[in-house]
Amino acid sequence: MSLTAFRESRPGTRLIFTGFVVLVVFLITQFLAAIVAIPIFGFDALTGMMDGINHTDPESLKFLKFFQISQTIGLFILPPLVLAWFFHPDILEYLSLRRKPTLILSLMVLLLVLVISPFINYTGAINAEMHFPEWLSGVENWMRNAEDTAEQLVEAFLKVNGIGGLIFNLFMIAVLPAVGEELLFRGVIQKLFTGMSGSHHWGIWLSAALFSALHMQFYGFIPRMLLGGMFGYLLVWSQTLWLPILAHFINNSAAVILMYMVDHDIISQEVEEFGTGTDGWLYALVSLVVGGFIFYRIKRQASRESVPEIQP
Repeated sequence: MSLTAFRESRPGTRLIFTGFVVLVVFLITQFLAAIVAIPIFGFDALTGMMDGINHTDPESLKFLKFFQISQTIGLFILPPLVLAWFFHPDILEYLSLRRKPTLILSLMVLLLVLVISPFINYTGAINAEMHFPEWLSGVENWMRNAEDTAEQLVEAFLKVNGIGGLIFNLFMIAVLPAVGEELLFRGVIQKLFTGMSGSHHWGIWLSAALFSALHMQFYGFIPRMLLGGMFGYLLVWSQTLWLPILAHFINNSAAVILMYMVDHDIISQEVEEFGTGTDGWLYALVSLVVGGFIFYRIKRQASRESVPEIQP
């Protein structure tokens, strides 16, 4: 089979091939990362990862951050580039990276992400209170343990002392995931789901659900899926992946910066959790209404700039 045969294949075939490429590239990347890690951290650190790592140990955290970056690159950044080469003669065109967003659209997206945060926080608080029936208690316990483990790791990553640590966290938690996750989920998978269903809406929400599920943080599934849906519509309306990348970066970087400011007593914990208190529903409602209006204006602005919607 020709290496370019997938350019004429059906979306379903491409989706299966996507899963294969993601798995292979990820395994190769992790193997190479392990080889690089041994002389840096020692073989004991690599074997000790199987038994669990002390999140309070600075050397262990360096090791975890190294693999966090390698996982992001191997799982989200490299596979879409490989897939785009298989699927289209122009990699940047396939991934919707050639068109640059205008300044006004970028500023509107910045405002949207900030305004919609209380609503997202509120849905997250509701999602966190989810309980399963007694006969699914085993599943619920597993999900809560996975959530607690992920939360402990994120908190350990975010606890840094200086500006240098903050900048590194912004790179690791905001820049790399924003670029990588949007490349894979919006740049590739959303297109494939859209082609299979013939509907932008199905493509957006199926990829958003998968985007949220693969984070393995089930008590944040709903807000993360809503964000994924928002990113998906930004791509369809603007026809540039840079806009959802920007939105994703703003969302993640805001969380990193707020956590840093809370840890250093610059702001109170209440600011970070805005929208989850007693009056959370009211802030969430205002956030949803105003955010919805900005969302609508973004669509109108993209239309005025004569950007045709991406065809399924």
